[in-house]
Amino acid sequence: MLPPMFDFLKPRWKKEAKLLHKGSKKFIHYKRDLLPEDRIAEIESRRNDLHAAMKGGERKAVEEAGKQLRATCEQALPRQIHQTWWEENVEVIWVALVVALGIRAYLVQPFRIPTGSMQPTLNGIIVDGDSGEQAPWFGKRAFEWVWQGKTYKNIVADRDKTVVNTRDASWFLFTRTEVLFDDRSRLKLPAAQGEVNRLVGMKYERRADGKIVSRGGKSYRAGDPILQGSIVTGDLVLVDKVSYHFRPPKRGEVFVFDTRAIPTDGTVGIAALAGQEGGTHYIKRLCGVPGDALTIQSPNLLNHDKILQEPGIARVSGAEGAYGATNPKGYQLASASDDHPRAPLDNSGEALLELADEAPPGLREYAALGDNTGNSLDSRYWGAVHEFNLVGPGLFSLWPFGSGHWGFIR
Repeated sequence: MLPPMFDFLKPRWKKEAKLLHKGSKKFIHYKRDLLPEDRIAEIESRRNDLHAAMKGGERKAVEEAGKQLRATCEQALPRQIHQTWWEENVEVIWVALVVALGIRAYLVQPFRIPTGSMQPTLNGIIVDGDSGEQAPWFGKRAFEWVWQGKTYKNIVADRDKTVVNTRDASWFLFTRTEVLFDDRSRLKLPAAQGEVNRLVGMKYERRADGKIVSRGGKSYRAGDPILQGSIVTGDLVLVDKVSYHFRPPKRGEVFVFDTRAIPTDGTVGIAALAGQEGGTHYIKRLCGVPGDALTIQSPNLLNHDKILQEPGIARVSGAEGAYGATNPKGYQLASASDDHPRAPLDNSGEALLELADEAPPGLREYAALGDNTGNSLDSRYWGAVHEFNLVGPGLFSLWPFGSGHWGFIR
C-alpha cells in the first residue's frame, strides 16, 4: 500500500472510496443528535464493509460497498420537506433585514443631509425652483440622477391659492416638506422645510406668549409655476457608531448626534432655519470638547481666548476656497433679536459657551457648529450637546458620486 504522500498516484476509484469512508465518519459526528442508534450502527457496519473491500483491493467490491454506504447515509435521516420558492425568498429577505438592522444598530448608520448647514463640506438638499429649467431627454436625466442626485420638477398651480403654512413630513431617509394652501390642498416636496419656505416665501412671527406662528407665503394664480426647475438631493453619509466606544470625540471632526433634551424646537423665528428645527438627528462639526470655553470673534472661533486651529475649523474661519463663497464671514455670532430668546453665543452681550468637564457619566458637554454658520441652527442658539446624545463621527459620503464630497469625510 502506498503511503499517504503518494495518494495522488492511486486510481480515482480508490481515492473516492477513501473520501467516502472519511466523509461518512464526519456525517455520524455532525448528525449524531438526529440519528437513531440503530442507524448509527448500520452506518458503522457499512463503513467496515467498505474498509474491508478497500483492503482487498477489488474495484467491484469497493464500488458496491461504497454504493451501500452512500445509500445508508442518505436514508438515515427523516425526509425533510423542501421549502417553496416563496418561503426561501422570505427567509433570505428576513435574514438580510436582520443583518442590515444589526449593522445599523451597532456599526454604521446611513444619514441623509437635509439642510445646507454643513456646506460646502457636505451638501443639503438644494432647490432651484425659479430657474425655469426644463427636463432634458430621459438618458441625461437618468445620468444626472445617478451622478448628481438631480431631479427635475414642473409644478404649476391648478387654481388660485395662497400658501398658509408648511410642515415637516420626512420619513426615514426621505426628506419631505408638505405645503398647505388656503383651499385645503397639499403639496409634498422632496426638500427640507427651510428650502421650501424660501421657495414659497414663508414668513413667521413670534407672539407675545413666545410661540412662533406662520404669517403665510406666496399667492399663486391658476397656471402659475410653484416649482419649475431642479432639486439636488443631499449627501447620503455613513456614520461610524463604533469609534466613540474606544476613543473620546475629537475637536474638529464632523459628527452626528441625536436631539434628546436639546431645545431645538421654536428657538428661532428665521424662516431659512425652520427646516432645521425639531430634527431627531443633526450633523455638525464638533467645535468644543469638555472643559472648553468658546467665544466668537468673527471670523475666528476661540477657546479660552486662543484661536482654534484644527483643520476643519480653520477652513471655515479662513474662508478657504469654497468656504469663502458659501460663508465668507467665517464664524459668526447668532443673531440676537426679538425673534428668539437669549442664546449662548449671540451678539446681545457677553457671549461665552462653557462646556462641563467634571460631570456624571453621559453628561459631559460638547459644542456643535455648522460649517455654514450663517445658515446653521447649532450650539450658538441652544447650547451644549451632552455625551448621551452622541452617535458617532461622520465616516463616508456615499452618494451622490458627483457632489465633490464622495469619500471619507474630513
